[in-house]
Amino acid sequence: MTLNSNIKGCEGMINKQDLPREKLKLRGPAALSDIELLQAVIGSGGKGNDYKQIARNLSAVIKKVGISNLSINDVKAIKGIGEAKATVVFAALEYWRRKFTSQSIPVVDSPEAAAKELDDIKDKKQEYVVLLTLDGARRLINKHTISIGTLMSSLVHPREVFSPAIADRAASIIIAHNHPSGTLAVSEQDRTVTQRIRDAGDLLGIPLDDHIIVSNTGFVSAF
Repeated sequence: MTLNSNIKGCEGMINKQDLPREKLKLRGPAALSDIELLQAVIGSGGKGNDYKQIARNLSAVIKKVGISNLSINDVKAIKGIGEAKATVVFAALEYWRRKFTSQSIPVVDSPEAAAKELDDIKDKKQEYVVLLTLDGARRLINKHTISIGTLMSSLVHPREVFSPAIADRAASIIIAHNHPSGTLAVSEQDRTVTQRIRDAGDLLGIPLDDHIIVSNTGFVSAF
């Protein structure tokens, strides 16, 4: 083996060690920059699409829309990321988002958890209709006041409920309202509204998880 071939072999080894996945194996994740971590997730580019540039473009998109608002379509729109790779990349980012973002984000996975988010309306003298939008892990995305008034049936329309839900890219929703009278009886009016919103949610692919009624005496589910 010649000296030149030895040098070339060493250069190839050094270059390989600088690749994100090799670097991760040898030195651990702390040695990688944010872009290199994205490169490790992406793996390789397609023809004419360098994986380093793909990672930079993905990073730019995440910064622009925010990790909380990132959709799989945002990932698929990046040149060099096909359907299969977009699924893998987005799943990895979504897992990270669910497990390692701020633990202060409430998980609303029960009527009790929903009621905790509604303490501010239980003593109101007027009827408040509130929407809770949730992600796929049942974490609270946003809380919207849909209407303030006295007759719920005339105030709640699927359009007013699902417009913010679509804007939030919600996976599911919870609607809620208070009974200023203090009673927790579920009226026919409440049941009619529940069914109307549930039917609309089924059509839109944003299911209604629950309809919570609160008052200064407690809460009840209208489901």
